[in-house]
Amino acid sequence: MIQPWYVLYNYIVLPVLYIILYLLGFFNEKIKRGIKGRKTLFFDLATNIKKIDKEKKTIWFHSSSMGEFEQAKPIIEKLRKEKNVNIIVTFFSPSGYENSLKYPYADVISYLPFDTPRLAEKFVKIIKADAVVFMRYDIWPNIILQIQKYKIPSFIVDATMRSDSKRKLPFIKNFHKKLYSGFSKILTVSDADVNNFLSFGIDGGKVTAVGDTRFDRVYQKSIQAKEKKLLPDNFFNGKKVFVFGSSWESDEEVVFPALMKLLRYDPDTIVIVVPHEPTILHLEKIEHTFINKFSTIRFSYLNNYNNERVIIVDSIGILLTLYYYADVAYVGGSFKQGIHNVLEPAVYGIPVLFGPKFHNSQEAEILIKLGGAFVISNKRETYIKLRGLFSNNQSRINTGNICYGYVNNNIGATDKISEEICRFI
Repeated sequence: MIQPWYVLYNYIVLPVLYIILYLLGFFNEKIKRGIKGRKTLFFDLATNIKKIDKEKKTIWFHSSSMGEFEQAKPIIEKLRKEKNVNIIVTFFSPSGYENSLKYPYADVISYLPFDTPRLAEKFVKIIKADAVVFMRYDIWPNIILQIQKYKIPSFIVDATMRSDSKRKLPFIKNFHKKLYSGFSKILTVSDADVNNFLSFGIDGGKVTAVGDTRFDRVYQKSIQAKEKKLLPDNFFNGKKVFVFGSSWESDEEVVFPALMKLLRYDPDTIVIVVPHEPTILHLEKIEHTFINKFSTIRFSYLNNYNNERVIIVDSIGILLTLYYYADVAYVGGSFKQGIHNVLEPAVYGIPVLFGPKFHNSQEAEILIKLGGAFVISNKRETYIKLRGLFSNNQSRINTGNICYGYVNNNIGATDKISEEICRFI
């Protein structure tokens, strides 16, 4: 019997969604790249699949974009290290796909096709996976149905479910119950997430809280950052460093005036500004903000460093490593659309500041309750908090220890997830 939601999804929702997507592709470069990148998807996939060792088990990991893939990496790397397996990685978004093409631990990297019944079946039959792992939430109904049809063990990893999730609305709830019930295991971040998944009527034995691989990933990367030594030893000897991470202009409007005042009253303070988008225009605007007040230098010219008070990072991909040198950090996005990753500075055992839009991050909420992080809402609050942290070394250290303890106490999800996957292959 064909379910009503199946008809609604495939004959109404999908056609409308794809029409909108293709229309937006004329105006949005990212969407256009995603559509273009899928034109040779099946040819490329079939060609690459032929190159892998058929004697090995194949595990397929799917992530929506780069952020979710970062959470998959600890699991992939552990499986590759300990098991003789092929790894296939897929993405929905072009940013994840394009930025991961050189990832050394994947045998095949591909876009996920658009979720029509025909394309989903074709894709699943070509891959012939022995297990499929979906990161967090990006599950597509026709893909899932095909995986279930061929009885392939499947997992949702780092799964979360809010108590007020719209997935619990009456008609939509039945739709998701069908999808979730077919998974071999749903491995959640917390016990609260377990209870929320169980409200769909899923078999209790299929849902287990194991933690969040983001803790493992930032811990791994922090070790690498310490070994990498992006800057020479004692580069900031005798100085206190504030790293302004992933800054948007809305963050800068609040934080920069406080930093100006802090730099004026504390001659030992150094500021590292890491713009979320280091465009030429944005970099010049930041430089203009400090011009005639404090000396600045771009990170790419740091070989010529001459005690400049403000370092402006003009490249991407080094923020987590820079947090290693910080005494205090601010995490951006929290005056705009939502906070970026607070675990990245917290793993180094330093106090973390951010603006009022932090409720997209469970970790930010917990760090506030523990006393390791602080919310600032205006220029005055920012200065008072910074002045207090920079002038009281013991208070700053104690606060940072709270952050480190929180991260350290939550490491270990990768091992538990790997064990669960290996039980089914």
